[in-house]
Amino acid sequence: MTDTLPAQPSDTPGAAVGRVLGTADATPLQFWTAVMPGSFLQLDDVVVTRRELPGREPVTIAGVVTQVRARHEGAQFDSDVFAIADGTLPAQVQEAAEITATRVDPEIYVPPAPGALVHRAEGDARARALHFDRMERRIPMGTGRDGVPVYLNADFLDGQRGAHVSISGISGVATKTSFATFLLYSVFRSGVLGGDAVNAKALIFNVKGEDLLFLDHPNSRLDDATIAAYAKLGLPAGAFPDVRVYAPPRAGDSSGSPDVSSRLAGVDSFYWTLSEFCADRLLPYVFADADDERQQYTMVVHSVAAHLARAAQPADGGVSLDGVRIGSYPDLVDHIVEQLTDEETRSEWAGSAINTGTVNAFARRLIGSKKDLARLIRGDLATRRPHSINTAESAQVTVVDLHNLPDRAQRFVVGVTLKSEFERKEKAGTAKPLLFVVLDELNKYAPREGSSPIKEVLLDIAERGRSLGVVLIGAQQTASEVERRIVTNSAIRVVGRLDPAEASRPEYGFLPTVQRQRALLAKPGTMFVNQPDIPVPLCLEFPFPAWATRVSEAGAAPSETLRSIVQAADPFAVVGRGPALADDEIPF
Repeated sequence: MTDTLPAQPSDTPGAAVGRVLGTADATPLQFWTAVMPGSFLQLDDVVVTRRELPGREPVTIAGVVTQVRARHEGAQFDSDVFAIADGTLPAQVQEAAEITATRVDPEIYVPPAPGALVHRAEGDARARALHFDRMERRIPMGTGRDGVPVYLNADFLDGQRGAHVSISGISGVATKTSFATFLLYSVFRSGVLGGDAVNAKALIFNVKGEDLLFLDHPNSRLDDATIAAYAKLGLPAGAFPDVRVYAPPRAGDSSGSPDVSSRLAGVDSFYWTLSEFCADRLLPYVFADADDERQQYTMVVHSVAAHLARAAQPADGGVSLDGVRIGSYPDLVDHIVEQLTDEETRSEWAGSAINTGTVNAFARRLIGSKKDLARLIRGDLATRRPHSINTAESAQVTVVDLHNLPDRAQRFVVGVTLKSEFERKEKAGTAKPLLFVVLDELNKYAPREGSSPIKEVLLDIAERGRSLGVVLIGAQQTASEVERRIVTNSAIRVVGRLDPAEASRPEYGFLPTVQRQRALLAKPGTMFVNQPDIPVPLCLEFPFPAWATRVSEAGAAPSETLRSIVQAADPFAVVGRGPALADDEIPF
């Protein structure tokens, strides 16, 4: 995949398909070509023409078709079309295509000459036109409209020259998560990153149904055509080989069993002990809504978090505070509220300048969190099983299931997990191994307005993650509602099917007008990808997932050998089959 392509242009790039128009202005960056009879050009086709210069080497101008038109030449009035169709008025149909230049070689910016032959770019000529020959490491992303592979420059993904991916589109239609997982699969299986891919990790937050819990199961719907599509991209068609799944404990379950219903193989529960909650100052992530930071009670949040870190001591799975053993999150909340409402202890916990109204506002929010977070912050499971999410000690792909959690709990898990992972990378002080973070609904966790602990972590990843080897692959329905600094720090921007109102927003200014219109009609699996190497976004289709995306697609369960390995690593891991669900009962 890393072989460099020939640098010199070939004499025959492909079949001639037209000539540069002389009735429309031709510029060095854009021109029109008349399509020859018996030929055609469609949107996204790659073409090349040559301009001869006196005393200089010829200039090769390559480009992508960004508009196509057809008209009757010889017609004057709209009604002439009927006479022409009847054969009573002479006229001919002429098609023309608008070409937007992608490469000028050598860089002498002159317009193509009217009448110059325009060829369809094929083989090496196509690769040069799309700058693939300059990509030392090319990651396959899918195939273009011509059925030939389209590549992503790995330098703009792994942090060498840029990092981060922003994927936008309508929920359920744009296949944002499917493209994100395919991109990860291509990174891990193409061999482009060499040894770095072997050690690289991925952290995926599953927020919708149990779609991403079967990445290590082959897709039973995989057919020969799909296998051939993967082979064309230089990829094997199969499941992710090394996956570990985490899910929250079931609500009200004292054993801490994971809350999943259809996963066929092992799943680990994740949670935080009361001691970790206090010592690591996780209380601010209970108040992780962006609107919370606008309220005065955030001062109380940080004061109480600092007091818990100082005063709480581990005690039999729970913590000891003020001589009282606390064994559950609801008990901890009740104790905090009791201390804050007592005038004698309030200043010690929240400071002397805090008034009663502010304390009451904090207390109301904190009490409201008991139901949502009780199963995630535990005092009764500390010694029973491993519970921490740590990608460095996990599989190559770590999936954290959030779909059964309420909104507040989802924010808490995302915020605390990202904080822990980023802090580990900071302490390591090196960009290797890479960590890819896939997070859907980014507009919820990093909205354009307001501030929150999660948003600050995501901003840190967007602005400093490149140097630490943390790559954010964020997906959202509306890029216009995501923090601008996160979007602008994304070297790769991907767009699927868009809502008409959203498509008109300036965040999609990188899309030519025609591509904005096409994004309103894009079918699932069609994406427009913009990368720094190529001046025009490329339209591509990526193949159907080779891994199961739901229980009904899951192929054979892991072998007994793998089951024994899982059980040896964690005797409490759930490796049996969950309750069977009918297809119409599966939560997607």
